[in-house]
Amino acid sequence: MKENFQITTFYEFKDLAALRPLEESKELVRQAMQEFSVRGTVILAAEGFNSTLSAPPANFPPFVEFFEQAFETKLVCKVSFHEHQPLRKIDVKIRPEIVTLRKEVDVSLARGTHVSAVEWNALLNDEDVIVLDTRNDYEFRNGTFRGAINPKTTKFSELPAFIEENREKFAGKKVAMFCTGGIRCEKFAPYLLAEGFKEVFQLDGGILRYLEKVDPEKSLWEGECFVFDERRTVDEKLKQGIGPDYSQRHKAAGETS
Repeated sequence: MKENFQITTFYEFKDLAALRPLEESKELVRQAMQEFSVRGTVILAAEGFNSTLSAPPANFPPFVEFFEQAFETKLVCKVSFHEHQPLRKIDVKIRPEIVTLRKEVDVSLARGTHVSAVEWNALLNDEDVIVLDTRNDYEFRNGTFRGAINPKTTKFSELPAFIEENREKFAGKKVAMFCTGGIRCEKFAPYLLAEGFKEVFQLDGGILRYLEKVDPEKSLWEGECFVFDERRTVDEKLKQGIGPDYSQRHKAAGETS
């Protein structure tokens, strides 16, 4: 079936408040999404921005050009495609954090912790490495990396408590962490370093970048990847999966398909 819609995710930690008031940025983004028929969610905070958006492929280049000029940046986008529009609303939100950890974190500490998709397998095969899935339990249940620990959280802000309760399991070990697109790890890697962990690594670009770059025959990913749109999950080829919605997000919204 023809894939008529592009799904694009991007984020960045930067001082948005130095550019203009967040309310002004919110209105600029909302107007641009309307102009270019882009749907989805953009979260703005003093610490940066985070987004998951969809539109016909031809609509994204002008929107990306606007966004880069408005926020004085160069976006690094993760892209997939779908035959239907998986996002329906224009939603621009101002929040205290672009991903909610509820801990003070110096994200600059994460420099040097990124591991590329093509280097990730070697790290996972290291006997001294603990593989930490920083996502929630309902995401883990659809799929994860071979040997990964499930913290069994229901929200990201519960992860520090899991670490504190299980510190002895991590003693003397390297920690390799991952999440869907990379943003949660951008906060949690520096959090662990500030907590005294010595060797911390994060999968650059997250699961989505790994599935894009790594040959399925060499992949250490098992199952499907939960995504926060109407596709529910994507498979190893970034196509809509068949896995159940353990999050119950769609059931709660009254969807039956």
